[in-house]
Amino acid sequence: MTDFAAARQAMVDNQVRPSDVTRYAIIEAMLWAPRELFVPKARRDVAYAGAEVGLAPGRALLEPRTLAKMIEAARIGPQDLVLDLAPGSGYSSALIARMAEAVVAIEPDAELAAWAQTLLADVEADNVVVTSGDPAVGDPAHGPFDVIFINGVIDQVPDCLTAQLKQGGRLVALFRNGGVSQCCVLTRAGDGVSWRYIFDAGGPVLAEFEDSGEFAF
Repeated sequence: MTDFAAARQAMVDNQVRPSDVTRYAIIEAMLWAPRELFVPKARRDVAYAGAEVGLAPGRALLEPRTLAKMIEAARIGPQDLVLDLAPGSGYSSALIARMAEAVVAIEPDAELAAWAQTLLADVEADNVVVTSGDPAVGDPAHGPFDVIFINGVIDQVPDCLTAQLKQGGRLVALFRNGGVSQCCVLTRAGDGVSWRYIFDAGGPVLAEFEDSGEFAF
């Protein structure tokens, strides 16, 4: 039987820390969250491997290194309201909930959204609300947000999402750039935004954010 506590520790020691993720809140959250619960039972033996874990057609849990580095780039603080988009089974929401005041999560797959809500209740992540909907629309009724976190590869950021950021708010995603994808941070400043490249990484392509000809990175 797999010792999941030991696997969590090994994930942090061998994948997260060597990737220059040093913020204590992220390390603590990744040591706390039972990642094995957030993957299908048949795949729990690879929950802590350095790779994506498939959840459903077109949906996957980001690999630990990528997820940790993206969360670090978001600079989430204890008073922050975070919009977590396409979280799958809710693992990212569980991690972020340990660092933020509250998390609003929107998952396009209704079955995954229901599973995520159950899992988050099981781990007592009581400051997260999960709904099923279009992540590209966001949740303007509950915004504006300090951070918008997108769990996958996208081609475009709809204007409606940028509008849901507070001044100084950050949006973090993996942007498709030719044959590669790059983690970048978009920061709202005044009437515009600034961009910052962080690192190259792979992830599931989110169909809701595919190029419609309205945006080019």
